[in-house]
Amino acid sequence: MQRARLLREDEGVTPTAVIAGLGAWVPRRVVTNDMLAEELDTSDEWIRSRTGIVTRHVIEAGMATSDLAVEAGKRAIASACPLRPDALVLATVTPDHPCPATAPAVATRLGLDGIPAMDVAAVCSGFIYALAVGAGLIATEQATAVLVIGAEAYSTVLDPQDRTTRPIFGDGAGAVVLRAGHRSDPGALLGMDLGSDGSGADLIQIVAGGSRQRGTGRPPGPGDHYFRMRGREVFQQAVSHMADTSGRVLKKVGWQPEDVDWLVAHQANVRIVHAVCARMGIPAARAVVNLDRVGNTSAASIPLALADAVARDQLRAGQRVLLAAFGGGLTWGAAALRWPQVHLTP
Repeated sequence: MQRARLLREDEGVTPTAVIAGLGAWVPRRVVTNDMLAEELDTSDEWIRSRTGIVTRHVIEAGMATSDLAVEAGKRAIASACPLRPDALVLATVTPDHPCPATAPAVATRLGLDGIPAMDVAAVCSGFIYALAVGAGLIATEQATAVLVIGAEAYSTVLDPQDRTTRPIFGDGAGAVVLRAGHRSDPGALLGMDLGSDGSGADLIQIVAGGSRQRGTGRPPGPGDHYFRMRGREVFQQAVSHMADTSGRVLKKVGWQPEDVDWLVAHQANVRIVHAVCARMGIPAARAVVNLDRVGNTSAASIPLALADAVARDQLRAGQRVLLAAFGGGLTWGAAALRWPQVHLTP
C-alpha cells in the first residue's frame, strides 16, 4: 500500500531515501585508558593527547558482531515504527564468519525472515557505503524501507600487545531505517559521494584469513591475523579524502561550509576530525564528537555519533548535517541531509 501510494503521487519520479528511525547499542563492558595502561606500555595522558579517547566499550566473551547489530537494529525499528524494513544492509569488517554473510542471520533474529540481506565491507567508510546501497534499493523500488546497520566487534581482531591500535578501537553498533519518500522530506539523503584507491590497501589491513594469504600455501606469520594500520600515513589520507569528498557533496547540494550545522565525521581521532573542520572552514564546535567515550568503532561510528548527538539534544530537526568517512581500501564517502524528527528508544 505504501509503495502504491508513493508511485501514484510521484509517477515517473524516482523515490528518495529518507531517514525515518535511529538506534544504537554498545556493550556494557567499559575499558578505560588506565586499565589499558596496566597491560601496555602506555598511559592515560598519552592516549588522550594523541587520540582524544578516554574509554571504549568491548564485547564480553561469547558475543559477536551479530549480537551488536541485532540490538541496534531493534532500536532503529522501534524508532521508525510502524514501518517494517523489507531489506537489510549491514556494514562490517568483523563478520561473525568469513562465510556466510552476517546480515541474513541478523534479519532472521529481528523477525525479518525472507527479506534481502547483505554485508558491505568498506571498513570505516562502511556506513556511508551501506547508506548508498540502501538508497539504491529504494530508488530502484526493490524496497520501501531499508534497515542500514553499522556494527563492529573490533576487539576480536586487535593484537592484545599492540599499543598503537588497541587503545583506539571499540565495539558497538548503530542503525537507521530508510524509507521511500520525497526529496523535500526532512531526513532525505540530498547528495552522496563515494570513492576508493586500492593502491593504498596496505595502509589498513589484516593480512591473513583471505584467499590472498591462503593461496600462497604457507601458514600465516605471527600477528598476520591481527589488524595493522600505518597511523601517520592514514592520518594524512583521512583528512585529505574526508575534506575532498565533503566538498563534492556540498557542491552537489548547493551548500557552503557555513551552511553546515553539524559535521558528523567518522570518529577515528579527534585531531583528524578537527583537521577536517579546519580544511573545510567549518568551526570545530560544529563537529559531533563522541569518540572520547566509545573510541573508533569503524562502520558503527557515524550512526553511534548521530544517536549520541540526538540523545544530548545537539542534533535537532531541520538542521543541515554533513556525514563524512574514510577507511581501509582505501575508501571514503560523504552524504548531506536535513535532520528529521526522530526519537530514540532505550
